[in-house]
Amino acid sequence: MRPSPVTERGVRPAKWYEKLEGKRVRCLLCPWKCVLEPGRVGLCGVRANKDGELFTLVYGLASSIAIDPIEKKPLYHFYPGAPILSISTVGCNFRCPWCQNWTITRASPEKAWLEYLDPEGVVKLMKRYDVPFVAYTYNEPLIWYEYVEDVAKLVKEAGGFNVLVTNGYVNSEPLEELARYIDAANVDVKAFNPLTYLKVIGGKLEPVLQNVKALRERGVHVELTYLVVPGVNDSAEEFGKLVRWVLDELGPEVPLHITRFFPAYKFVDRPPTPVETLLRFWELARREGLHYVYVGNVPGQSGEYTYCPRCGKAVIKRFGFDIVEWNLTNDNRCKFCGAPVHVVGGRWRWTSRL
Repeated sequence: MRPSPVTERGVRPAKWYEKLEGKRVRCLLCPWKCVLEPGRVGLCGVRANKDGELFTLVYGLASSIAIDPIEKKPLYHFYPGAPILSISTVGCNFRCPWCQNWTITRASPEKAWLEYLDPEGVVKLMKRYDVPFVAYTYNEPLIWYEYVEDVAKLVKEAGGFNVLVTNGYVNSEPLEELARYIDAANVDVKAFNPLTYLKVIGGKLEPVLQNVKALRERGVHVELTYLVVPGVNDSAEEFGKLVRWVLDELGPEVPLHITRFFPAYKFVDRPPTPVETLLRFWELARREGLHYVYVGNVPGQSGEYTYCPRCGKAVIKRFGFDIVEWNLTNDNRCKFCGAPVHVVGGRWRWTSRL
């Protein structure tokens, strides 16, 4: 924990904590359950004890505001081809040494350049650009909890959809409350070895897996990402365990994105993931029985396609984030054999929705 010069910009009362003796507080948002003395900030960098009360330091403070293709999240089975309004703040409750967005996840609120955007402002942007999807993304959105919840409620009232792009490291009660407003989530399962989570990432694997199951049970559309980092989580045995867990606990229709690592942050001393490794994992997952498996960060290969689980033909062809061929009927059935293909909402069409 480090001292924090708590400023008034973005400071709001936080949820999910308990008071302890001597004006200490215990944050109950994520499994870290940080115990904070007055003036101290939690491991996430954005939740602080101010005179015996817990506050968020980043309410409404955005580090990034952009419109992305929904495939960038990545979500391949939730309104494919749709644009999505993406917003983020700073901080994270993990310490991944390969973080691709380390310039914001490791930034502190008092030193970062942040723009204030109130929840109503997010809805105004949705309507201005006719984009009824909002993603809480780039850094870990669950540490932005109070703001994400307030925005998500307004987005739903406006007829929009909410998407979490998350590491899944949150306690069950906060997730249960927030999940009422969430339509889809991509959860980054960073390894399938508990020791890797403890020693490298800084956290525990089991809460992540339990939260993936909880989201799925609540009816949230879930897709998973597995970034293959050389020398960390790139064994076929470990990956095979993940695949079997998905099959047993979630079902074969849950999409799995196998993503290529590129050197970043503290991991600039190793090469990108060999494409051969990604393709071998892609074949393994499909052979085990997952219906929808993808290779990410390698545009221009067949691992980007969606295949019919019955006849095996490509029903959605992609190049990067672009859809280049669509072979599904209006009710999301394979045009070749008529089998249903699990796609929420069907292909996006540019018509006014808000």
